Amino acid sequence: MSHIVVVYHSGYGHTQRMAQAVAEGAGAQLLAIDADGNLPEGGWEQLDAADAIVMGSPTYMGNVSWQFKKFADASSKAWFVQKWKDKVFAGFTNSATMNGDKLSTLHYLFTLAMQHGGIWVGTGLMPSNAKAAQRNDVNYVGSSAGAMATTPSDASAQEMLPGDLETARLFGQRVAEVTARLRG
Repeated sequence: MSHIVVVYHSGYGHTQRMAQAVAEGAGAQLLAIDADGNLPEGGWEQLDAADAIVMGSPTYMGNVSWQFKKFADASSKAWFVQKWKDKVFAGFTNSATMNGDKLSTLHYLFTLAMQHGGIWVGTGLMPSNAKAAQRNDVNYVGSSAGAMATTPSDASAQEMLPGDLETARLFGQRVAEVTARLRG
């Protein structure tokens, strides 16, 4: 069985709920980046030992949170010695509006993965884009690059839509399936 780690920062709990759904689908370990942008004791070792790293951050002002960026910058130590080369990578994000510039966040995560020599996995999910589609359908936000969720700015993490969380769970499942094929 593959060893998958979901490393994420969550400012208000929404991205944490997505991380939990991704981890559930992937059978992965959760690794939270704290409010100061740091990993817990042993966090870097968890990432080094992983077959796949799934990264998550809320989209703030069109990009990852500063806490996630601090983690990303600190990953240059692993980059310098190519510790994460050929690992499977994937990413997810949440913002308050339907677009919310979430794709910019996923592009950032993708670029970080590519700098580490990683192999990127997208959602593999068809978008729910027919006239009959409902906001609570799987992949209603319509992302191929990674899982996206949209949660109104005045909604709690408990009010996230089941369709967005199911999208995250199915995304995690795909990451696990691809990782098993590529990493054995």
